[in-house]
Amino acid sequence: MNRHWNEMQPADAYRVTVPGCVDSLEQKVMALLYQPLIGAQALSLYMTMYAEVENGKLSSESALHYHLMNTLGCSPQQIYEDRLKLEGIGLLKTYVKKKNENREFLYELLAPLAPDQFFTDGLLNVFLYRKIGRPHFLRLKRMFCDREAKSPDYREVTHAFPDVFSTSYTDTQEAELDSVPEPGSRLASKGVKTGPVLNGAFDFSELERALKDALIPASSLTPFIKETIKKLSFLYGIKPLEMKNLVLSSLNGQDEIDVDELRKSARNAYQFESGGRLPDMTPRIGGQESSAPAQPKTKEEKLILHCESVTPYQMIIDISDKAPSSVDMKLIEQVMLQYDFSPGVMNALIQYVMLKSNMKLSKSFMDKIAAQWARKKVKTAKDGIELAKSERDQSKEWAKSKSTAPSYGNRKTGRQEKLPSWFTEKEEKPETIDQSFEEEKRKLEEALRKRTEGASAGEKD
Repeated sequence: MNRHWNEMQPADAYRVTVPGCVDSLEQKVMALLYQPLIGAQALSLYMTMYAEVENGKLSSESALHYHLMNTLGCSPQQIYEDRLKLEGIGLLKTYVKKKNENREFLYELLAPLAPDQFFTDGLLNVFLYRKIGRPHFLRLKRMFCDREAKSPDYREVTHAFPDVFSTSYTDTQEAELDSVPEPGSRLASKGVKTGPVLNGAFDFSELERALKDALIPASSLTPFIKETIKKLSFLYGIKPLEMKNLVLSSLNGQDEIDVDELRKSARNAYQFESGGRLPDMTPRIGGQESSAPAQPKTKEEKLILHCESVTPYQMIIDISDKAPSSVDMKLIEQVMLQYDFSPGVMNALIQYVMLKSNMKLSKSFMDKIAAQWARKKVKTAKDGIELAKSERDQSKEWAKSKSTAPSYGNRKTGRQEKLPSWFTEKEEKPETIDQSFEEEKRKLEEALRKRTEGASAGEKD
C-alpha cells in the first residue's frame, strides 16, 4: 500500500494559514526560481492553498482533501508527494490534530526567499544552476538585478523622526496595550524566510574537536558559518574531517573564516572528484519509495546500475585503469552541456565510444553519436545501451545480407571491434512453449507434406 494512506486520506480535513499577502515579487520568485526545483504541480498546490485564504484574512475555512483533489485534478498520492516537496524546500510547515478517529491538518505556508537571499543561499542557487544551466541562470539573475542608483557622489540628508514630528506621551501606555493582538490572534507579516531546513545534517562536535587541535577557536564557527557548513556538507557530501581542511584553507589574515573562500574550496573539491559536474537535487519521494529496488540480475542490468551510480570521471578510470586527462574531461563537460545528458547517459556514451575507438575519446565520433542519441531522445543509460544494441543488430542484418550477395573479389572486411559484454549478450529469458501454436504449426506442416505427396503422385500418373 502506498505510504500516503498512512499519512493523509481524502476524507481528512485541512485548513491553510499564511503570514500575509503574496506580492508580485514573491510570485515571480516562486514561478521562476522555485518552480524548476519543485515542479509545476507542487507550485500549483502552493498557490491553490494560498488562494483559499480570503483577502484580509490569515487562515482559511476547514475543507476536506477531496476538495484539493478535485481542484487540482490529481490523486492523493500526488498531493502528498507535492506537499513533501514544499516542506523540504522550506515553503510549508504541516501540523496535524487528531480527535477520536478524525484528523485535521493545518498547512502553514511560508514566504519564499527574497532574490538576494536565494542567489546567495549556497544550496538552492547551486541546485537551480545545475537544473537550468548557466545561460538561463544568468538570465534569471539579470531579471532580479538592477543598476545601483545610489553612487558615492550622493550625500544623505534624510531627517530623523524627532526632527520632523513632536511627541506627546499622553495615552502612550494605552496605545501600546491596544496594539497587542488579542489572545489566539496575530497580525499579518511577511513571515520569517529561512529556506530549506537541514536537521541533523552535520556533526559539529567532531569538527570543533578537529579545529581545536589546529588551534582554531570554536567561536570562529558563528551561526552564519555553521549554516553555511551545514549546507555545503549536504550539498557535496563532506564529512567533518574533510570540512576541517576546507575551513583551514579558507582562513584569512585575521584567522577568520572567509565564507566565499569556503564555498569555493568545497565546490572545487567536489568538481575535481565528479569531473566538473555540479550536484543534482533529486527527490527521495515517488512511487519507487514504497518498494525496495530490484537487484540487477543480468550483466546488462548491472552495467546500467553502474552507469547511473558513478561519475563520468570514475567511469573512465573503471574502463582504462587510468585517470582522464583535462582534455578528456573538457570534452565530456562540453558534450553533457550541449546535449543536456545526465551522468548515466554520458557514462553509457563514454563506454560505447571508447570501446569502438580503441580506448580513445574521439571528439568527432563522440559528437556524432551524441547527436544521434539526442535526436533519439535518449534520457537514461538504459536507453543508450538499448539503442547501441539495436544498432548492433541492424549492422548484423546488413552484414548477413551482404554475405549472401554475389562476391566480386576477395576484399577483406574491417577489423573486429572490441565490444562490451552487454553489447553482445542476449537477455536470458525462460523458454515457454505455446501449445496451441505448436499444434497449428504441426497441422500446417502435415498439410503441406500431403499436398506435396499428392502433387508428386499426379506427375507419375
